[in-house]
Amino acid sequence: MIPADWLPAIFVGLMGLAVLIYAILDGYDLGVGIMLPLENEAQADSMIASIGPFWDANETWLVLAIGLLLIAFPEAHSVVLKELYIPAAIMLIGLIMRGVAFDFRAKVAVSNKPTWDKTFKAGSLITALAQGYMLGMYVMGFEHSLTAYMFSALAAFGVAAAYCYIGAAWLVMKTSDELQLRAARWARRAGWICFSGVLAVCAMNPLVNPDILNRWLSFPNALFVWAIPVVCFALFAVVDQVLKRFPLDEDKGCWLPFIGAMFIFMFCFSGLGYSFFPYIVPGKLTIWESASAPESLQFILWGAIVVVPVILLYTFFSYRVFWGKVQDLKYY
Repeated sequence: MIPADWLPAIFVGLMGLAVLIYAILDGYDLGVGIMLPLENEAQADSMIASIGPFWDANETWLVLAIGLLLIAFPEAHSVVLKELYIPAAIMLIGLIMRGVAFDFRAKVAVSNKPTWDKTFKAGSLITALAQGYMLGMYVMGFEHSLTAYMFSALAAFGVAAAYCYIGAAWLVMKTSDELQLRAARWARRAGWICFSGVLAVCAMNPLVNPDILNRWLSFPNALFVWAIPVVCFALFAVVDQVLKRFPLDEDKGCWLPFIGAMFIFMFCFSGLGYSFFPYIVPGKLTIWESASAPESLQFILWGAIVVVPVILLYTFFSYRVFWGKVQDLKYY
């Protein structure tokens, strides 16, 4: 097999890995931001403290994914960013609002702190909605039709609900007492909305794209790929039952909802990947049509071999260092 055949597959795999890890890691801290209570300062401080060591580093995976798209699939990068220029700009505004608010809430006068809490909450919601809208437009192949806009709006709220779901599961794992019980209630409600959104997307996507329906129904692949939605829906039910039992004795199993939410994200992402591979721009460009020259990809691969493991290692290290229940928020 020549490099032009396997190199694009490696890079789309790396890009998919970066997007998945970003959706899980930055997804939970965006969800925490969306749910930030404005009426309870102590709980808001605990929620901010739970994501404080991680939230900025989590965004590294978004930078990596966009960087890989640019250098490995420049033609696809041009099409995607051209079509998503406005929602991408809105997403960046939301991310900037979050970053500024996170620092300013700790430095301003106490009377101004609620303003920056609201800014952090708004920035998190704007970012989540923008990412969901972009996902919807991508799935629809960047159609400019009423159906595409409606589907993208549905995806926007679905992604926001999914982020709240995994964010609440994170809080269940990282907090205790009243905030943990409140997070468990948030997680159950967000889980029901998220489950409904996944069902709606599963129902609508084959209707707007018949090729996807044919792929999922083709034999013998259907015998294996239908395990993805079955296991995904089963996980929703299991996580809901675990959340229903809180508080648990000695807090055993507080990590189960977050792990379950992680696997739900993985199965949903796997379903999308199976639906569209080998297209990197649905219905328009395959990974081989939009890939850089094999010589360029071979050169870039050496950099990826170094950079990706380093990012994985420092991500693992940071989570290992700050593992356990959240401490009181302190600024020095």
